[in-house]
Amino acid sequence: MIDILLVALIAYAIGNFSTSYILGKLIKRTDIRTKGSGNAGATNALRVFGKKFAIITFIFDALKGVIAVIIGEMLLGDTGGLIAGLFAVIGHDFPIVLKFKGGKGIATTIGAATFIHPIPALIAIIIGIIIIIKTRYVSLGSVSAISLVPFIGLIIIRPFNLEYILFLTALALLAIIRHKSNIKRLLNGCESKIGQKAK
Repeated sequence: MIDILLVALIAYAIGNFSTSYILGKLIKRTDIRTKGSGNAGATNALRVFGKKFAIITFIFDALKGVIAVIIGEMLLGDTGGLIAGLFAVIGHDFPIVLKFKGGKGIATTIGAATFIHPIPALIAIIIGIIIIIKTRYVSLGSVSAISLVPFIGLIIIRPFNLEYILFLTALALLAIIRHKSNIKRLLNGCESKIGQKAK
């Protein structure tokens, strides 16, 4: 139990490293959470600061998931990696250092899920990218891709791994919860598309 708690705390701390917030403060002297959608993630970084910021944000946020999983596996094996991946995303979404106002966890989820088992994650990513290209809605592509990963895992992962499926399901639920406002805007036809400037 102590080992599990240690892995969770380390991963949560890693997740608290908010790339877009730190870059915004250091380079633009701006709190990204006061601009655009108010989200401290790559999509809002794209809208507020531009492509370079968004790419750097995405890479570093994804690396948080990878690093957390590596540490978790070192300390507690495969189960530790799953726990660490989940808590890195929770730390990104609800960082205590930013008063629990973080990002939506897609990049960190991609990093963790791809590192643990790349095939289901990569299939979902390709589907998500196609949706984004076709619709220009990042939120729709992101939620669709993450939501599909557990089902893809069920189909192609053999032997069946309950811990892994539960891990993917938890990530999918987190993504849906964090994108609740985006989903409402999508249903109402007022969600922002790629290329639209933040107000």
